[in-house]
Amino acid sequence: MTKDPFLEAAIEEAAKGWAEGGIPIGSVLVRGGKILGRGHNRRVQQGDPMAHAEIDCLRGAGRIGGYAGTVLYSTLMPCYLCAGAVVQFGIPKVVAGESRTFPGAKDWLVSRGVEVVDADDPACVAWMRRMIEEKPALWNEDIGR
Repeated sequence: MTKDPFLEAAIEEAAKGWAEGGIPIGSVLVRGGKILGRGHNRRVQQGDPMAHAEIDCLRGAGRIGGYAGTVLYSTLMPCYLCAGAVVQFGIPKVVAGESRTFPGAKDWLVSRGVEVVDADDPACVAWMRRMIEEKPALWNEDIGR
């Protein structure tokens, strides 16, 4: 069972996305023990290929004046699009729920000085495995295959 309350919040966002008929990936942005923004993948719901969970989360946080001291939590290792936003805004740390189903851009983030923690959380793995099994065409579309 997940114990990190911020990863739990990201998992809650992933569940919202799935309930809406979308992709179960969620994200939260945290600073000083407080959630600044929440989001989930809305690519299907909005017909927007850029509406990844991390982007939705950053939009939800709005203009916060700077990203020093923030941590971006995501249920899945961020892709290059979302990793680019992390680097662009100077977010110093990313906590990913898992990278078994999708390796994402971990090495690239690390090469840019971002601390990356892979929680290898069973709940996050289960969500993505369910997605891949039940909606393989949508999964392949999401990861650009």
